[in-house]
Amino acid sequence: MKTAKKNNLKSVAIIIVALLLINAVGSSFFHRFDLTNDKRYTLSTTSLNIIEQVENPLFIKVYMQGNLPAEFKRLQQETKQLLEEFQAYNKNIIFEFVDPLENKDESMDQIKELYRKGLTPINITVDDKGKQSQEMVFPWAIAIYNNKEVNIPLLKNIMGASTTQKVIGSVQHLEYSIADGLNKITKAKQKKIAVLKGNGVLQDILMAKFLLQVRESYHIGPFTLDSVAKNPIGSLEALQKYDLAVIAKPTEPFSDEEKQVLDQYIINGGKTLWLVDQVSAEMDSLYNPSGSTLAYPRDLNLNDMFFKYGIRINPDIIKDEQGSPIKLATGEQGSATQYQQFNWKFAPQVYPNSSHPIVKSLGGIKFDFANAIDTLKNGIRKTILLQSSPYSKRIGTPTEINLSSVTEETTPEDYLNKGNIPLSVLLEGKFHSMYENRVLPFEQKTFKPEGITNKMIVIADGDLIKNQLDKNFQPVELGYDQRSGNLYDNKDFLINCVNYLLDDSGLINIRSKDLDLALLDKEKVYQNYTRTQFITIGLPIVILALFGVVFTFLRKRKYSK
Repeated sequence: MKTAKKNNLKSVAIIIVALLLINAVGSSFFHRFDLTNDKRYTLSTTSLNIIEQVENPLFIKVYMQGNLPAEFKRLQQETKQLLEEFQAYNKNIIFEFVDPLENKDESMDQIKELYRKGLTPINITVDDKGKQSQEMVFPWAIAIYNNKEVNIPLLKNIMGASTTQKVIGSVQHLEYSIADGLNKITKAKQKKIAVLKGNGVLQDILMAKFLLQVRESYHIGPFTLDSVAKNPIGSLEALQKYDLAVIAKPTEPFSDEEKQVLDQYIINGGKTLWLVDQVSAEMDSLYNPSGSTLAYPRDLNLNDMFFKYGIRINPDIIKDEQGSPIKLATGEQGSATQYQQFNWKFAPQVYPNSSHPIVKSLGGIKFDFANAIDTLKNGIRKTILLQSSPYSKRIGTPTEINLSSVTEETTPEDYLNKGNIPLSVLLEGKFHSMYENRVLPFEQKTFKPEGITNKMIVIADGDLIKNQLDKNFQPVELGYDQRSGNLYDNKDFLINCVNYLLDDSGLINIRSKDLDLALLDKEKVYQNYTRTQFITIGLPIVILALFGVVFTFLRKRKYSK
């Protein structure tokens, strides 16, 4: 008996020594093991580089705590586990989950403060075995670092999607949302964006929400081409100080001198985001007694420039059966005015089907009087980011646009082999100057006929960047349509475009990550509620009890001898 006791003590001592050695070795080497099939908790190299930049305490407050619907509990769990991964690599990252509705006496003040910061809640209908209730959820987090603060959205807005689909889409890009937020407050602004003025472009107030969002990560400055006529070389040198030029819905033609400045800016590596309307047609011009307006081609003198780069924007209007809702007054004259919702086919509602990180998992994007883009072969790589639905076609201009067209009837044959028209294209490669082997509009000793590797994005609709104004002439959220009450993903798409054009760290590529998120099927659970309860709660207890009985029986039999 004593020998057995000594052997047991010896085994325990060996185990303790082994554990101490493993612990000592483990403290010298750091590694996290991700046992999930999709490696959802394995942080990308880009995220790890951002984490390394955190040298002081960085506080993250997540407003998802309390009585949450089942789907949001899953989002809460995924957010917590991902933040734990961030924290594991840098102890300066500190996070907490709070319930903004916990204290009923202070909840209204708390909600007002969150509204003021731009953290808008969503109301969710919770269906629990047929009993419905409304719950308010704040799917947001706030990160604070060195007296700087940034909002981190945790839930993606996907138009027409169920809450479950939204949660799955949000978990897909959770790492990107958090890494992007941390990058904004830890990295000093370096890149500069020129917002082109002149040539009849949009006023600042009509793209205020876009500019405010971009300003969080980049320096922004207005730039006018008016000085090109007197000092083209000086204008080019000034423009080359910017990393990206945004040209938003010009309505007046560009001179040849202005085009040479833009061309050489591109050839020398300047990125460009073009939002161009080749047709003059405005929604506001339809609201008149006749309910109609004339859409006609707009000459911006850019056709030869785009042609050289490998695309052509046609002076056509896209008519798409997958349009956006519009409310129009109906009823006989003299009766009370009533409003009815119709499908407005000249405002395509585009759902991306490309896997490119710029558009992956985005919801609906709203266009207004969009034009068609043709891609040409010239050695530049072209990626179609957005295109119309299969049930769409081109309408040549000039043509009359009438509100009465909402009542017309169509058949699939009307769109046979006409749809899937490109509306936005990414161009990447070494661009050739449009003035290659041509007489220059102005003398330039530094002229280059061929450029370095570069990229640009062309969108055939200037209204995509345009935010509406409320009754007090204040800008509303970019992508929000006051006429229908729908919120589209215009802002996310444009911000992704800017980030892709300027991002040297590869942050935007995190959006390519694919996760396999398995959620319970509510309908099946409700249909088999008792059986589900037994399998998830009762069966583990039965197994545990059975194990206890067997273990006790075997132990008694062993030591009773």
